[in-house]
Amino acid sequence: MTYSDVIRLRLNNLCTERNISINKLATLSGITQSTVDNIMKGNTKNPKLKTLHKLATGLDMTVSELLDFPEMNNTIFDDE
Repeated sequence: MTYSDVIRLRLNNLCTERNISINKLATLSGITQSTVDNIMKGNTKNPKLKTLHKLATGLDMTVSELLDFPEMNNTIFDDE
């Protein structure tokens, strides 16, 4: 599993829990739909901290909260 895989998993789970679309996440985060799409499709392998901060803010959480989940904490990542 790669870093980008677990970020995608986390964002998908949060959107599902909050009943929002990926498009709505982009709007709430103030980032372009294409940026979110590139993360979700795996085209962006290492999202910038600034992007993660905007996504976290859009989800009404901190970056620490966004990145504090079992898959992130318990995964040995493959090289990308």
